[in-house]
Amino acid sequence: MSRARILDQKDACGVCRPRWAKDGRHRGSPALRTVAVLITLLISVGATCARAADLKAMWGPGIQDGISHFPTYKDLGVRIYEDAVPWASVALRRPHGPTNPNDTAYVWPAEVTAAVAEAKRYHIQVALQIIGAPPWANGGKPWSWAPTNPQDYADFAIAAAKRYPSVHLWMIWGEPSRSPNFKPFYPANPLARKLTAKQKIAPHLYARILDAAYGALKGVSRSNLVIGGMTFGAADLVDDLTTAQWIENLRLPDGKPPRLDMYGHNPFSYRAPNLSNPPSASEQIDFSDLGRLAKLVDRYLGRPGNPDPKLFISDWTIPTAVDLEFNFYVDPLVQARWITDGLRIARSWSRIYAVGWIHLYDEPPESYGGLLETDGAQKPGYAAWKAG
Repeated sequence: MSRARILDQKDACGVCRPRWAKDGRHRGSPALRTVAVLITLLISVGATCARAADLKAMWGPGIQDGISHFPTYKDLGVRIYEDAVPWASVALRRPHGPTNPNDTAYVWPAEVTAAVAEAKRYHIQVALQIIGAPPWANGGKPWSWAPTNPQDYADFAIAAAKRYPSVHLWMIWGEPSRSPNFKPFYPANPLARKLTAKQKIAPHLYARILDAAYGALKGVSRSNLVIGGMTFGAADLVDDLTTAQWIENLRLPDGKPPRLDMYGHNPFSYRAPNLSNPPSASEQIDFSDLGRLAKLVDRYLGRPGNPDPKLFISDWTIPTAVDLEFNFYVDPLVQARWITDGLRIARSWSRIYAVGWIHLYDEPPESYGGLLETDGAQKPGYAAWKAG
């Protein structure tokens, strides 16, 4: 997570340019050093579209301070609600029956349970991300360390699927291509075309976890769709592997790719979404690079029966002020324009299964990527997301 950034100056056109603290970084932000040019654009967000209602997703919380956000999600046309099930906090001790959701070792998050029920009331699908590992499963280490035995993760996935039988979209971990989120991890230079044996450890471990979870979740219900990869679009020179490095090295011990239904990716970017844009710098994969991402996925992860897995955009947001998450921001009208552009791409390209937004509300100082200000006032982006 990045540290505070402060505004250096405004130029004659009113463009805000951040100045970075030496330790400033967001989820790989050193690869995003190019500051976005902020251009205020007048837009029209009243146009409606035919396909958007079946592809818009949004991260929770679903219920906050006793108040349900689902009426707002419904107003926005959200069809998939996203939330996380943290294995490490659900299973503080090893269960006797790990696939039994009623085992006394399991303490399921009340907020997630309530949100899943609310989503059902509002006819909204749910995608749950199973992330982290408890100390008993990873050798007494913090949550970000991979389990020693991938089957332990798979057993927990079975229990979660039984606990939430109405949920059929399952995300496997979150941004494991970043060392803060997944260990053991040995970063590589973004331009490195081949990884060392050590650098391959993380993607190889994740491949085993993903494949085990796939088999486990399909065993509970063939309707379950497994979303793997879960990469972050930028690459930190210190902490990360690039999306390409991650995908190319997702291999099981027999050399085959892990099984998955869809590839998950978080394509944060500091430019307007446009598939005709040139490739991003430093091996980033932002929204404009999704066509290139699809080719990587097909080449390295396509399997018989699923040669071209769909793309599941789990996290996307566009900050409208300096915050602690990202190293760029745009004018609120530009946020709305980019939302319109991104959803237009998703509507016109069947390869994208869903586009997920994070932050319904601004959460200062951490994030200003919400569609609503802290007092509930709608930004132009709210109307753009609703219409898109």
